[in-house]
Amino acid sequence: MNIVIIDYGAGNIKSLQFAIERLGFNAILSSNEEEIKTADKVIFPGVGHADSAMKMLKETGLDKLIPNLKQPVLGICLGMQLLCNSSEEGNTKGLGVFNLDVKRFSNTLKVPQMGWNTISNLQTDLFKGISENEFMYLVHSYYVPICDETIAMTDYDGDYSSAFQKDNFYGVQFHPEKSSAVGEKILKNFLMI
Repeated sequence: MNIVIIDYGAGNIKSLQFAIERLGFNAILSSNEEEIKTADKVIFPGVGHADSAMKMLKETGLDKLIPNLKQPVLGICLGMQLLCNSSEEGNTKGLGVFNLDVKRFSNTLKVPQMGWNTISNLQTDLFKGISENEFMYLVHSYYVPICDETIAMTDYDGDYSSAFQKDNFYGVQFHPEKSSAVGEKILKNFLMI
């Protein structure tokens, strides 16, 4: 299987690559348009500020490529958020795959949410064999509201989408590569889609 992790300078992608290797697969790190287009599976990670990440995508032309990919694509953390129309983080215009706007948590609790929290209301084969209320590792100050495309939710300052899906695009707010055996099972489920 040809797996590409998009490498555009926004994220700790080595831990993701190692997690995939532990599952018995190889993944290449690439920003090459042809390698991404011809991959069987594409993983779109992201850590950091939405505005600077979008600038890096535009500089490489990936902002035009990613929304038009036809194979299964998994956005992780900021990668999930960038698949949306916009983010309140730096008033950033996103890739527009999902007609959704990313919001900031209120200051009524500690922001960013950092650490372990549960996922529930699990839907689609991405969560095949995963129990309700498993703990996943999260680090984020912004979130995607509950929507028609929500396939998992988490409660922090109210319920939000900790995963969503539309056509061949999936997004998870949590870091599966840092969420022990359960996170690796979700990664494997994605690779089996």
